[in-house]
Amino acid sequence: MKKVLVLCTGNSCRSQIAHGYLNHFANGKAEIYSAGIETHGVNPKAIATMAADGIDISNHTSNNVNEYTNIDFDYVITVCDNAKESCPYFPTKAVKLHYNFPDPAKATGTEEEVKAEFAEVREMIKSYCENFVKEYLSK
Repeated sequence: MKKVLVLCTGNSCRSQIAHGYLNHFANGKAEIYSAGIETHGVNPKAIATMAADGIDISNHTSNNVNEYTNIDFDYVITVCDNAKESCPYFPTKAVKLHYNFPDPAKATGTEEEVKAEFAEVREMIKSYCENFVKEYLSK
């Protein structure tokens, strides 16, 4: 079974959203992990924005990438430039992919504006994850 790691700075928003969608779209065809260079806890707004699309990530934990150095990943997806630049070396043949998604945790404005930013980023990540699964995990 393929192993996929989604890596971000704090493992609180973007990587958690991607983890949820990859699990959903892969439908048991892969083991999905997410981690951060640091751990900031799962952002409650990320949990809420995923729930709004029918995906429950409320049981996810925020993990440090160093917890997974012994796993031989097939794919490592960085979802922010900081994680790409700080990604530790994995002694693996993992295919590394990168997409710099905006950080919804940095959204400002009214509660509705922040919620809209989370939804916009969620849709970007959803599309990316659906395409990833079709391209890399459906063969």
